[in-house]
Amino acid sequence: MAPHRIRVGIDVGGTFTDAVAIDSATLELVAQVKVPTSHHHADGVAHGIVEALNRLLTDVGRTPDDVAFLAHGTTQATNALLEGDVAPVGLIGIGTGLGAVPTRRLAGLAKLDLTPGRRFPLHYAHVADPGEAANVRTAVEQLVAAGVEVLVASEPFSVDLPDGEAAVLETARPYGLPMTAAHEITSLYGLRKRTRTAVVNAAIMPKMLATAELVDAGITAAGVQAPLMVMRCDGGVMSLTEMRRRPLLTVLSGPAAGVAGALMQERVSEGVFLETGGTSTDISVIRRGKVAVKHATILGKTSYLSALDVRTVGVGGGSLVRLGDGRVHGVGPRSAHIAGLPYACYADPADLRDAKLTTVSPLPGDPGDYAVLDAAGGRFAITMTCAANALGRVPDGDFAACDPAAALAALAPLAQALGTDVAGAATRVLDAGVRQVREVVDEMIGDYRLDRDTVVLVGGGGGAAAVTPHLAATTGLSGRIAAHNEVISPIGVALALVREQVERIIPGATQEQILGVRGEAEAAVVAQGAAPAAVEVEVTVDPQTNTVRAVATGATELRTQDRAHRADDAERLSAAATSLKVDPSTVEVLAGTSAHTVYGTTHRRRFRRARRPVRVIDADGVVRLHAADAHVATTTVGEAPELLNRLIHESTSYGDGGVRAPALRLLLGSRIADLSGVLDAESLLALARSELRSRAADEPVIAVLEARS
Repeated sequence: MAPHRIRVGIDVGGTFTDAVAIDSATLELVAQVKVPTSHHHADGVAHGIVEALNRLLTDVGRTPDDVAFLAHGTTQATNALLEGDVAPVGLIGIGTGLGAVPTRRLAGLAKLDLTPGRRFPLHYAHVADPGEAANVRTAVEQLVAAGVEVLVASEPFSVDLPDGEAAVLETARPYGLPMTAAHEITSLYGLRKRTRTAVVNAAIMPKMLATAELVDAGITAAGVQAPLMVMRCDGGVMSLTEMRRRPLLTVLSGPAAGVAGALMQERVSEGVFLETGGTSTDISVIRRGKVAVKHATILGKTSYLSALDVRTVGVGGGSLVRLGDGRVHGVGPRSAHIAGLPYACYADPADLRDAKLTTVSPLPGDPGDYAVLDAAGGRFAITMTCAANALGRVPDGDFAACDPAAALAALAPLAQALGTDVAGAATRVLDAGVRQVREVVDEMIGDYRLDRDTVVLVGGGGGAAAVTPHLAATTGLSGRIAAHNEVISPIGVALALVREQVERIIPGATQEQILGVRGEAEAAVVAQGAAPAAVEVEVTVDPQTNTVRAVATGATELRTQDRAHRADDAERLSAAATSLKVDPSTVEVLAGTSAHTVYGTTHRRRFRRARRPVRVIDADGVVRLHAADAHVATTTVGEAPELLNRLIHESTSYGDGGVRAPALRLLLGSRIADLSGVLDAESLLALARSELRSRAADEPVIAVLEARS
């Protein structure tokens, strides 16, 4: 039988570019390679991407035709902003009379701090009438003379009336500069924030366009026919065409690749993902099978860029131990990498002979309380990874595993100084490091109202074993290290879905307007290569801000996995019982489709209505949906509208907070259609009908409803 085609994911890091090949049917890792990131090559990071692809194909003995999907993630946009390596932007404000006042104030965006001591390179010009081509040309020439390399047009209310911005750009087109209109970057109101987001997007556009062309040319020359996709900052991928229009979507995409790997490979539905490197840990949330996103802060100001909500703690696998008053009083933020020292636990035990504990300042001006070893083989760092190995927290075969004898030798001088044994010293080190991580994890669990009984901690990155196992042990939360954790980011890139988000502010949005936003998001991912039958759309209507948001995701091919193992009835029941924290004998099967089984139990309470928690388990035995108290109904597509109409109106609550329809999910074939973001009953029914419209009348459908208090 011919081998399956492969999905290729490439992650461009600061030091190395990692690439993986994933079997497109089994989703198993086939191969991985690592090459130095080619910052200083004439073709920049594009050279390393193409080199990684070629090496990967050689290693697995495949041809370019075997590549079904190819995507890469890059920190280039993030680094450009951090380092101030951006293009000068020409901003053309549009308006006349009183309408000119807010746009003229946009010239103040030049006062944004780009890097310490350096302002954002923005030049402003104004046109009163976008239809006056001569005046527009004068403004453009003024900006070109000032040295701008990219143009942005912005006008109040362009979200609703984009003609003015479009006219300015059409007149400016002959000048040959990259350009964008503010309404093309976001459709949300707020002239200043919208324009600020647009000009930052423009500032990185020339560099990103140049890299895109080089990567595209290299991939084409390699003979790969699969369209090239790029990692977004919200955990999805986008087409190269879309990246050229909105390169800002790649900012902060590094952490998003890792959490996408946890979501897709580890199939986490409710949990916290911790990606631990040598110096820091990025912490993010997966809630009900989706990554948690928020509007990102860029250059110290909020933007309209929806990015992964990631919080970083300065503790990683290489973090150094800090001593004071005869105790471990902290870990990090300095690491062995920054100090230029090797990890003690990876040394030959002979090199640790006669080791003496001392303290140093890793960099000039640092406190002098960082612990190191001076031994026969030189100076070594005592790190979180050393402590984790010494305490037995690192699984056999893990990327961070070392010779146990070396780990014990590394911690012995510290244990002596602390007046304890090696296990005690290692515990104190891990306690100090994990304490900082735990504070953020607890905060995020609270912020997203995760159920601590169902939360799983998943560790990724090469340093995962230094943080996640000890955090799980000390918090009592379930935890594990992701498979192939050292390459979880390129795995996430390879498995990520095409994603698009459309946001509109629509006061009193009608059913037609909500469905219109939904259709726009769906059409956008299909235009980028997603298979229409594989697209899922989640719609949220926020009555407080009047925001209608649709997030569409889809695979570039219909995924027909032939996984070697499917969970049997007993395994799925056990998974449900474990999640529900009850004995399996009290769990019953409530409904099922070919892809999902719905389990439930009953919690009886004195003088109060019984609660009926529900779990939806997929064919692999993974919990895909948690519901604390739900009603489950089985019907067919043809009969569903009438049944849903009755159930939704029966479950709609009325109170001081307004009318609130129940949270509704529909199990349709292999999909879980999440309609829980809509509070209005009629709009909810309209969305449900849109989900059912293309399906056969006799197809079974399961409704899971949770009434809102």
